[in-house]
Amino acid sequence: MATTIAAPELLALTNSGVNVELLDVRTPLEFRAAHVEFAKNIPLDQLDPESIKRERRDSSGPLYVVCQSGGRSKQACERLEAAGVTNVVDVTGGTAACVEARLPVVRGKKAVSLERQVRIAAGSLIVIGVLIGFRVHPVGFGLCLFVGAGLVFAGVTDTCGMGMILARMPWNHLKTT
Repeated sequence: MATTIAAPELLALTNSGVNVELLDVRTPLEFRAAHVEFAKNIPLDQLDPESIKRERRDSSGPLYVVCQSGGRSKQACERLEAAGVTNVVDVTGGTAACVEARLPVVRGKKAVSLERQVRIAAGSLIVIGVLIGFRVHPVGFGLCLFVGAGLVFAGVTDTCGMGMILARMPWNHLKTT
């Protein structure tokens, strides 16, 4: 299990001159909106632990992992450790905590966060299911049950299938021209 570090401790490390290797596993649009200045962006759905092992500057030093609030970074840490990456450290509270702790942050064009997209999609599906259930056919209530069960599963396992699907949508990727 990965060790953890709080954002103020990470700030103290950087202020003391330590070269911190920070991996941000959010979507490129979330990263563009705001990220710690020295973070490298590799979205969770594109995380390749083997290439990270090969490309690390100092394989014995800590590899800090951050996301928006902690769920995706925890998953990334587990995947990295399972692949044999050592000294993986999860930044608790995510980028939001880093901003609050006053780590140097680069701000760009805002984007709708993945967590917010999940809430919008889940809420919309439930409303549609209820409307179908009352107006068209009771099978619409099954959609509500399915989405509700998915939300419970996401809460219990800290793994969100809908979030993984939404992360792959074209609007969550930067256009390269």
